[in-house]
Amino acid sequence: MTEDTTQEMSYYATGRRKSSIARVWLEDGSKEVLVNGSKLEAYFPRETLRMIIQQPFEAAKLGDRFGLKAEVKGGGLTGQAEALRLGISRALIQFDSNLRPLLRKGGFLTRDPRKKERKKFGRKKARRSFQYTKR
Repeated sequence: MTEDTTQEMSYYATGRRKSSIARVWLEDGSKEVLVNGSKLEAYFPRETLRMIIQQPFEAAKLGDRFGLKAEVKGGGLTGQAEALRLGISRALIQFDSNLRPLLRKGGFLTRDPRKKERKKFGRKKARRSFQYTKR
């Protein structure tokens, strides 16, 4: 009785950007790319956003090896794509820690800490003042 020893490995990581949070599972051997249950092309219609997501795979030269399942929430599409890129990079380091210097050099492991500034009282927005009129 022989057992199949090719067990699929899964790697989990979280990425954040602005108010977006991406939970990423990389599945070794799978080819399917799903974001919130839909295909990558359907969820991210712009080519530039899909390029941002593929950057860690291209830098590590692991383009077709992994399948991707991700849950993203919060923020806009650009913030979600960049959060997804950070999550993918962190999951690739779990797969192979030797990829860390390569991904660090590409800037894919840097968490962008910028958030929206809060609105101040007596102002229209965070810094924008009301229009001055002489009367």
